[in-house]
Amino acid sequence: MKILCIGEEWKGSNASGLFFALSRVGCVVNIVNELKYVSVYASSFQTKFLNRVIRSFQVRDLNEQLKSITRSFRPDLILVYKGAYILPETIHFWKNLKLPVVNFFPDVSFLAHGKNIPACIPLYDHIFTTKTFAAHDLHVNFGYDPAKVSFIPHGFDPLIHRRMTHIGSSFVCDASFIGNFSGHKESYLSLLVKRLPQIDLKIWGSTWVKSSTSELKKYIQNVGIVGDLYALALNASCINIGLLSEQVVGASSGDKITSRTFHIPGSGGFMLHQRTDEVLQYFEEGKEMACFSSAEEMADKVKYYQNHEAERKLIQEAGYLRAQRSYSLDVRAEQFLTILKQKEIH
Repeated sequence: MKILCIGEEWKGSNASGLFFALSRVGCVVNIVNELKYVSVYASSFQTKFLNRVIRSFQVRDLNEQLKSITRSFRPDLILVYKGAYILPETIHFWKNLKLPVVNFFPDVSFLAHGKNIPACIPLYDHIFTTKTFAAHDLHVNFGYDPAKVSFIPHGFDPLIHRRMTHIGSSFVCDASFIGNFSGHKESYLSLLVKRLPQIDLKIWGSTWVKSSTSELKKYIQNVGIVGDLYALALNASCINIGLLSEQVVGASSGDKITSRTFHIPGSGGFMLHQRTDEVLQYFEEGKEMACFSSAEEMADKVKYYQNHEAERKLIQEAGYLRAQRSYSLDVRAEQFLTILKQKEIH
């Protein structure tokens, strides 16, 4: 199968991880990196302002390039990952060519990433989602047919998320959290450092500049880490904390599992995960991961596993083996292709 894949392409991207996995399982893949056309990242006010001014022109250019690439590549399928910069007219162009167009959406809400995603949702032939509640949300918010929605959870990328032996001292710590800021996560980590004031905690993520809690200031690294650095940090932390995102506008639930659910054990790290009914379907609590349901329980578990290294390492190894058996992106790519065949999307 020849697939035209559209999404972000960089080392550690969930989008390109899936695209490369599709290639490894036998597909002919042509990746269009939307970041080549649309300027997203900026730190200075001036650059952010300029990006906003030219964004519509860049999006238009991307969509015109997609039409040109489609004509030359002649794919069997169009795969749009997320799709914040895809215009409805481009999907109509593909449909006029009798090409099936599917979306792979990895986030909590279809309403939180600009106007283009909601405008295009009704046009997709099928939507793949990493959230079990997304079919309900798509039906409620867009009238989208739940029969055209398929759940495929995140997976770990074997090219990125792996055991690493050369770990710099700057990454080594008792416990860490890697991810975006939110009030929920801030409150949990604040209680952790209050209960365990001597803990060597590292909080990685560029959005933690939003934190206003003085207790966390010295633990926040003020930088995001991706790719090999992300894998290094997962290996270097004795305890990797898996806090989940809250419910947002357009979603009927907050996260129940996330990409870190599979990245942490896939890299060989010890995972202390927020307890949900879903995570318990993938890893056995107390044998392949540890769990918590409150900030107090999280702090107690961090202290316990700090002091019980042998037990922690047994769980760590079992979680790694479970992930290696079942949860790579190559497995997810095979699931994707199986669903396409079952749904007769071709």
